[in-house]
Amino acid sequence: MLHHLCTRLTSLLRKRCPIQHWNQPYFQIGLISPSFFLLHQRAQYASEAATYARVVEIVGMHDLGVGITLVAHQSIGFKGILLFGTKSQKEKYLPKLATGETIAAFCLTELGSGSDADSIKTTAEKSADGKYFIMNGSKLWISNGGIAEIFTVFAKTLITDETSKEKKATLTAFIVEKNFEGVTHGPPEKKMGIKASNTAEVYFDNVKVPAENVLGGIGNGFNVAMNILNNGRFGMASALGGTMRGVIAKAVDHAANRIQFGKEIYNFGIIQEKISRMAMLQYVTESMAYMVSANMDMKVPEFQIEAAISKIFASEAAWYVTDECIQVMGGMGFMKGAGVERILRDLRIFRIFEGTNDILRLFVALIGIEHAGIHLKELQNPLMSPLQNTGVIVKKLSLKAKRKLGLSTGVSLDGIVHPELAKSGALVTKSIAHFGDCIESLLIRHGSNVIDEQFLLTRVADVAIDLYAMSVVLSRASRSLKQGRATAQHEKLLCETWCLEAAERVGENLAALNSTSHKQMFNNMKVISETVVENNGVVSSHPLGF
Repeated sequence: MLHHLCTRLTSLLRKRCPIQHWNQPYFQIGLISPSFFLLHQRAQYASEAATYARVVEIVGMHDLGVGITLVAHQSIGFKGILLFGTKSQKEKYLPKLATGETIAAFCLTELGSGSDADSIKTTAEKSADGKYFIMNGSKLWISNGGIAEIFTVFAKTLITDETSKEKKATLTAFIVEKNFEGVTHGPPEKKMGIKASNTAEVYFDNVKVPAENVLGGIGNGFNVAMNILNNGRFGMASALGGTMRGVIAKAVDHAANRIQFGKEIYNFGIIQEKISRMAMLQYVTESMAYMVSANMDMKVPEFQIEAAISKIFASEAAWYVTDECIQVMGGMGFMKGAGVERILRDLRIFRIFEGTNDILRLFVALIGIEHAGIHLKELQNPLMSPLQNTGVIVKKLSLKAKRKLGLSTGVSLDGIVHPELAKSGALVTKSIAHFGDCIESLLIRHGSNVIDEQFLLTRVADVAIDLYAMSVVLSRASRSLKQGRATAQHEKLLCETWCLEAAERVGENLAALNSTSHKQMFNNMKVISETVVENNGVVSSHPLGF
């Protein structure tokens, strides 16, 4: 399955095909983007998204709270108007939003509605004359909620089903102005971090929203919300790439000047391992950020999974890097004066908002599996008539047998990645092939019920993330080697080391998908969790008998 896709990708790249031909959903099945060599194939491509990525990278290096204010305004606050606004909506709102004269906010989350947007309770009822909607409800934890003048608000509206003629509630997006009567907000929330960012609850009490302020059409709110979030997530990776740059500088400064046992501590292997891994994580994050921004600037329509992966990876990598910085700095890192503890508190929210990492992992896994299922269906016809389709079946089985024996299937990244990175490229293609076999096996075993196998899906997503990370660093390091950059050999080491570690993780996670011991472990965890929940906490007896 995936070896076929990778072959097609390789062929396209070698022929230097036009960008419009790169829009096929290779990544949807193989979880390797059609753009994963954009940075390698095109020397420079800086435009709107790349420039914005650079801006938030710089802001992220200094203050994530300020960064969130910017991202909440630019990436999601008025993004819906840019993507779905009518000509008159854009002319009315965008000029002042673009200059910052007015501030925007994105209003989706409610007390009982987080990842499940369909459970939203805010309503918008159309008036008898059809000129406006009456909005009632509230939105929780809204970034810029207390300072915004323009809100993108999602509410339930009633529409008539064309088939049954019954009315049903659907999600619709609206542009709501702060000066509309009935729009109010609560006090700033007291938070763990990002304290420079205003976060507040926003209330809508019989607010009359003009019908012309419907955004993207009645009943199209879910599509509007997902497109806004997909477009907004890419900025997180660039911001957190900047954060990691600053944090690594602090760790290195301390390691180079702190003397213990007669040596600067950077000479000790345990510190060297920490600093090198911090550098690798920053390199991968930055590579992902600018890969996605290149996709956006070149108008590649399918980049939502890459954006989701970059958000997951960046938020977890930045947390790890900052935590390790504190460890390298020891007691000094724990003190407020060093400034790192604030960064750690600021970072914690990034694994939660704009889609929790847990939900996004399921999104990444299920989208990939969905398209893998389509590929399996395409094979059903030859399998139903094996005598008439012997060639197709034999070819597929021979490729599978070659992979099991560790032999080449003919898929290669030679001529695409730099020759000095050929071994790393081979690790990627081998991992992709292994991944394809495991996904097929998973689908055959569970069918449509795979959606309920979240223990397995999480590991599928982790493999996808590692494969994409390997691909983007191969792209970036290849370009640096090809251009003879001063940092090329250092980037080669970052790439080689990352690919070696990632390939091992891929193997371990794929093995877990078919492991009986892991199945038993997952079943045990299910029972343990249920017991703890039923007991409202820890079940085991206290060692002292209390």
